[in-house]
Amino acid sequence: MIYGERVRLRAIERSDLPNFVRWFNDPEVRRYLLMHIPISAAQEEKWFEDMLQRIQRGETFVFAVDAKVGDEWLHIGSIGLHRIDWQNRCARFGIALGEKAYWDRGYGTDATRTMLRFAFDELNLHRVELEVLEENARARRCYEKAGFRYEGIRRQAAFFEGHYHDSHLMGILQEEFRSTLTGGGK
Repeated sequence: MIYGERVRLRAIERSDLPNFVRWFNDPEVRRYLLMHIPISAAQEEKWFEDMLQRIQRGETFVFAVDAKVGDEWLHIGSIGLHRIDWQNRCARFGIALGEKAYWDRGYGTDATRTMLRFAFDELNLHRVELEVLEENARARRCYEKAGFRYEGIRRQAAFFEGHYHDSHLMGILQEEFRSTLTGGGK
């Protein structure tokens, strides 16, 4: 387990899959994930099997996000590093918090910082990057608080809800993350 201030990251278990199916069948949760159609338990099972293979090959690291609630831990989402490029030491970041009661309460920021600590301190990555839709102000705020910087825009990169949307490119370097830990950042 990897512990943050309010969350822990742990391996995703097969028993977590019903949560993912429930979350990803909620249009509000799915909206900014660009998952346009509901998913079945069979599709989520296939994703799980494929993910285990990608982890074994060192292509991705995906964890469940649990929140501390009293003396218990509650599964609230998932987080991952994807498309890991070991030569250039960079990866793509992604997070999905499916439990809406935990939105806008700092859990996403803590999970993001915890994953970045893993990326830079354990994997020795140099750069972590992401894309976020312009309309997703909640996620953009979370990423900025964790130290990500705006790097550019992909104009009209995503089509949903009847029209095209811009996507923001953001990134953070290892030394920038370290600077946020020593008070040199935001």
